[in-house]
Amino acid sequence: MDRVTKAYLDAFRAEQSVEKLSESDAFELFADYCVISDSYDDEFNVTDVHTGGGNDLGIDGIGVIVNGSLISSEEDMEGLLKITGSLDVTFCFIQAKTSSNFSGEQVMAFFDGVDEFFSETPSLPVNESVSLARNLMQSIYDNSLKFRRSKPQCRLSYVTTGQWTSDAYLGAKAVTRVARLKSTGLFSEVTFHPMGADEVHASYLRSKNSVTTEFSFPSKVLLPDIAGVSESYLGVISAPEFIKILSDSAGNIRKSLFNDNVRDFQEYDNSVNADIQRTLTDGAAKGRFVVLNNGITIVARELTTTRDKVTISDYQIVNGCQTSHVLFDQQEHLTEQVQVPLKIVATQDEDVVNSIVTATNRQTQVTNEDLYALGTFAKKLEGFLSSYNNDQRLYYERRSKQYNAVSGIKKVRIITKSQQIRSFAAMFLDEPHRSISYYADLQTQVGSRIFSDGHKMDPYYVSSYAHWNSSSATALFR
Repeated sequence: MDRVTKAYLDAFRAEQSVEKLSESDAFELFADYCVISDSYDDEFNVTDVHTGGGNDLGIDGIGVIVNGSLISSEEDMEGLLKITGSLDVTFCFIQAKTSSNFSGEQVMAFFDGVDEFFSETPSLPVNESVSLARNLMQSIYDNSLKFRRSKPQCRLSYVTTGQWTSDAYLGAKAVTRVARLKSTGLFSEVTFHPMGADEVHASYLRSKNSVTTEFSFPSKVLLPDIAGVSESYLGVISAPEFIKILSDSAGNIRKSLFNDNVRDFQEYDNSVNADIQRTLTDGAAKGRFVVLNNGITIVARELTTTRDKVTISDYQIVNGCQTSHVLFDQQEHLTEQVQVPLKIVATQDEDVVNSIVTATNRQTQVTNEDLYALGTFAKKLEGFLSSYNNDQRLYYERRSKQYNAVSGIKKVRIITKSQQIRSFAAMFLDEPHRSISYYADLQTQVGSRIFSDGHKMDPYYVSSYAHWNSSSATALFR
């Protein structure tokens, strides 16, 4: 293992509190983390996707991303289906080896394992982690009529510490195995990603950095100076160019961009979304989109411009969640003719961000409780958890990956919104079953029974501390 990879692995082991694991076992987790992070923007517990350790079909990690959420149970899938009525699925499979070469035999064994995973008549014994993932997969295909746009995507990543040299023989065999998986009719797309040291380094660094996007925005005007705002622009952007702002490196929508929105995508049961869809699919009407739509508001912590090019970093779409999702969903109908009203605000001031979120969401049917839960309460909770010292200190993550670039913080001490909601519901709402299996139902209670104005902070800290304690124990006994 080269020095750079070892340094990154050591940093990862410290962050995840898995220093006692052997180098090979830790590298499996490291590979799982890097691969899943490229397809999933939010924080996650890497042990939830790890499957290696005997009877694993030669698969060290399985990630199932449904409607932008990384899930691990049939109940999670059912909860998402209940809310959205449709499924958009990506399967991620990881095999990791600390060797410096790509073994043809081991790569083929990896493909064999994935074949067996999807087999209707599996014959090999599997461990509990693989079994749970397979049950989830079967439940997904049982609901295949609910696939949103197409069948699931399947991504296979083989990770080593060496260099991929585009071996012609191994490459040809991999192409054949990809075609075999595609011929099952289970997938809309199957891809194989050989990852050597350089690709692993790049992936890990991407996971540490905030989201940055460059796009063309020629039709814009600079707004006058505003207190607390470094720069702001108002204009129109072509729909295909706007898709760049929404998409990750794998071509999926970045769900984390909408963390500051009060409402998630409401699908086409929402009459407004249905109207937007009809406009985009109407050859004559799509040219009028710019005057029919209220537009998008983006808040970025960093913004730079070079002539017509704009680069934004650490940004959120605070208004226009529904429009953004419909545009992304209807990409095949988008042309330069479709122009989108766009406002970009660059600020580091949290109060300005919260005021923009509140003001823009007043235009929709959103309650005061929703807005409080989104902004003020989360800010108070972050401060309360971080007020403790040393071993009692925890970090509430209001923004996706806000602590990624901060050194010295163990990942297990970072409490995400979903973890906080689950742990609070389990301990203080007497709903441990929902915290595990029906998280989507719990989200509907934000602003009323959870994150409610008047709630004391102590129960949230206690439940978060209990979550941290159990997570630490899990890492210790791995």
